[in-house]
Amino acid sequence: MSDEERGDSLADQAAAWVPPWERPRPPTPASDEASDETDGEPPPDTSAGDPEPGEPELGEPELGEPAPGQPAPGQPAPGQSGEPTAAAGDVPHRLAAGRRRVPAAPEPAPELSDAELRGALEAILLVVDEPVSELVLAQVLEQPAERVGPMLDEIAAGYTAAGHGFELRRAAGGWRLYTRPEYATYVERFVLDGQSVRLTQAALETLAVVAYKQPVTRSRISAIRGVNCDGVIRTLVTRGLVEECGTEQDSGAFLYRTTTLFLEKLGLNTVDELPPLAPFLPDDVEELADATR
Repeated sequence: MSDEERGDSLADQAAAWVPPWERPRPPTPASDEASDETDGEPPPDTSAGDPEPGEPELGEPELGEPAPGQPAPGQPAPGQSGEPTAAAGDVPHRLAAGRRRVPAAPEPAPELSDAELRGALEAILLVVDEPVSELVLAQVLEQPAERVGPMLDEIAAGYTAAGHGFELRRAAGGWRLYTRPEYATYVERFVLDGQSVRLTQAALETLAVVAYKQPVTRSRISAIRGVNCDGVIRTLVTRGLVEECGTEQDSGAFLYRTTTLFLEKLGLNTVDELPPLAPFLPDDVEELADATR
């Protein structure tokens, strides 16, 4: 090809070149009918020859425009603006984090037969050092409390009918094994071995006043006994037979009452089971009461 023909070809190409932003876009089929109409027709030729030197090719960004996937000038890059960016695994991760594993339901405790329940109750009652309630026994054995109560009554009745040297008795709101009163002499001889742990007469009198008059103040106890009872009350509190239970509304003095240990030692369930006091009172009790007022 001669230089003249080559120059004409370049001039023609330069004259026919259309910038990328002015080139028409290929039509997008809007429906099946539009696609049918265009079937068989060759697509229009949008190429306009090779670009001149220094001009961007089709699909390449112009000078000053950001490349695809790159931030525009003056804009922070993704992940640098302080805003969290969504990653491909974020959604599954959040869904997984939002799920909570449902705990498996505990297996129900096996129901004990009457013989097994009786043996388990007897084993526990042999090692307790204070009365234990039916609710606690039911929780330990994982059995309904409706079965535990009648079984304890049956065990107590069986011990009494068999004539054992011990008995199962309800005391201080619970159940505990006790030796029978007819064998108390032998038990005391074995346990005490010559040592006396009895309360003094003053302590017994003070404890009786608290038991029958509770809640009662120190001044009221001293007025009934006729002597100061502060030291005796401290002794009873130290031994756990008497405890404070608030203050009197008018005077602010401390009130005292008996404890569950007192009921346990006497083998009582409540203070209502104390013997009536009237048979032990002197005939001139009314005169004595008037004198102490």
